[in-house]
Amino acid sequence: MRHDHLIGAKQLSRADIETVLDRAAEMDADPDEYGDALPGTLLGLCFFEPSTRTKMSFDAAVKRLGGDSVDMGTVESSSVKKGESLADTMRVIAGYTDGIVLRHPSEGAAKLAAEFVDVPVINAGDGAGQHPTQTLLDLYTIRENAGLDDLTVGIMGDLKYGRTVHSLAAALTNFNARMHFVSPESLRLPRNVRFDLHESGAVVKEHTDLGAVLDQLDVLYVTRIQRERFPDENEYRAVAGEYRIDADTLARAPDDLTVMHPLPRVDEIAPDVDETDHAHYFEQAHNGVPVRMALLDSML
Repeated sequence: MRHDHLIGAKQLSRADIETVLDRAAEMDADPDEYGDALPGTLLGLCFFEPSTRTKMSFDAAVKRLGGDSVDMGTVESSSVKKGESLADTMRVIAGYTDGIVLRHPSEGAAKLAAEFVDVPVINAGDGAGQHPTQTLLDLYTIRENAGLDDLTVGIMGDLKYGRTVHSLAAALTNFNARMHFVSPESLRLPRNVRFDLHESGAVVKEHTDLGAVLDQLDVLYVTRIQRERFPDENEYRAVAGEYRIDADTLARAPDDLTVMHPLPRVDEIAPDVDETDHAHYFEQAHNGVPVRMALLDSML
């Protein structure tokens, strides 16, 4: 896979995805073997929003490949606080590094940044837009547990603001997955996302009740109702906690159902689910390192 930048999941073909996932499987099996893959490479971590898994797994990935990272730090401790533009910040950091991982609260920020630099930009989440590297590790987890062909996938929770949902749905069109979207009416998929999925030939069905489709699913992808994405606190409170699963819910699910979550969770997955065979979200988080190792190896 050779892309100058990774901005959204829609730019990834099936061949691109399988190349990264195959390489990730090799690296996952023996990560120490790749300790000199990117010697001297320096990765810039630019996170304008909080992050644990994405930031730390990119940091771990480049270091496991023999490279290193430099961290912009918090917005409050950077020149952004003084009013510096995103374009200028990216130009400066591109002069220090071989690639930039960018998370930003504004949709389209990664695309904008890529126009001003001559090193690869990897979108680590842009507002309610896209999160393509999360999608790659999601697909890796799905492939390891359920395969990627002839799948029925349920995606539940915040479908309006959930960038992980938008990216995953776009990527699943490469594998002809049947997709069921479960959410409150106020958090349905955005119209433009539904349009793109239909244009790709995807089979898309929307529901307000998980029970209507639970027994049909191979994968259930649960997402957090994101307080920080709501412009109106009252809108958030009206739906928070409405979509929650526990062990009793999953008693009615197929035995081989794979339950996933991009994390962090709040209360949408009860702790008793952790002890079931369905739970794969901590494995999913672990997979961020080998998948991002494979991605960095292919792009840098």
